[in-house]
Amino acid sequence: MKYIPKAYFALTCATIFAIVSNTSFAFEALPAVPPIPKDNPMTPEKIELGKQLFFDPRLSKDGTVSCNSCHNVMAGGTDSRSVSVGVDAQKGGRSAPTVWNAAYLTVQFWDGRAATLEDQAKGPILNPIEMGMPDEASVVKRIKEIPGYVTQFEKVFGGKDSVTYDNIAKAIASFERMLITPNSAFDRYIKGDKGALSKEANRGMKLVESVGCTGCHTGPNFAGPASLSIGEGFFQKFPAFPGSKYDKKHALMADLGLYSVTNKKADKNMWRVPTWRNVALTAPYFHNGSVPTLGEAVRVMGKTQLNKELSDKEVTDIVAFLNSLTGEFPEITFPRLPDTLNISLVD
Repeated sequence: MKYIPKAYFALTCATIFAIVSNTSFAFEALPAVPPIPKDNPMTPEKIELGKQLFFDPRLSKDGTVSCNSCHNVMAGGTDSRSVSVGVDAQKGGRSAPTVWNAAYLTVQFWDGRAATLEDQAKGPILNPIEMGMPDEASVVKRIKEIPGYVTQFEKVFGGKDSVTYDNIAKAIASFERMLITPNSAFDRYIKGDKGALSKEANRGMKLVESVGCTGCHTGPNFAGPASLSIGEGFFQKFPAFPGSKYDKKHALMADLGLYSVTNKKADKNMWRVPTWRNVALTAPYFHNGSVPTLGEAVRVMGKTQLNKELSDKEVTDIVAFLNSLTGEFPEITFPRLPDTLNISLVD
């Protein structure tokens, strides 16, 4: 059954202006621990298994694409492409969102079509353009043909039939929940280190409030209110003010976003509000990767979402603030993957 995102609220620009003019936004540091579902408790063994699966290209049809191919955790969690490339060199239709701090998002994918990291992990493996496996049974069969994985699944999940598609997704999601980047300059500032932000970043922090950016980019992940529950999406129309030069220049309205999931007219060009965390590292920008620089992305957002022409100085200060949201990355090492004996599983 297809998951239909539950929209928390889709802000109109009038709503944004009303909120901004009547509210003093409280900035929040990133929590030390992300939400962990009761039906998928984390253990070191499950995290390690998920890490191996995340890096293993054998989860793709021809053994060429892993989760890490599009969400490179050795860098900013993306592939730095406007759109990702999957099996048979096929190009997808959207830019890969960063996997870093995705554990704090309440819905996944640009259009919010997955409620959880577990749901998200299941999608690309079976997508014919991305990893190209024909069905869940084929994925399970391939993993069962790798003895080291079978042993690990039995240890982590228990039982002789523990290699299931659900458990594959649970393991990958457990690894992804470890991909968090706390202690950015902004976090240190919020916790009391007033010297952590430069003068430009400090001005930028005040600007994103005063011009209206925090009407949408709020909460500790700058992707929606902290009060949202998992599966409860936070969406915004983009562009909210259509008709600017940016619509055509960056093909902003070609992809209908949430509408492609719900088929509701009101959901045309609605998108999950993306995180600002580590945004300095995730160029190119927007769902179609059409904007190569952060400064240009700020200009586009100012015009399309707030109907404001930002000055060069304002853009520079906002970019300085956004750079302050780059956190500390944990050390990630490539895992040793379990081998097959005397056979190859892919052509």
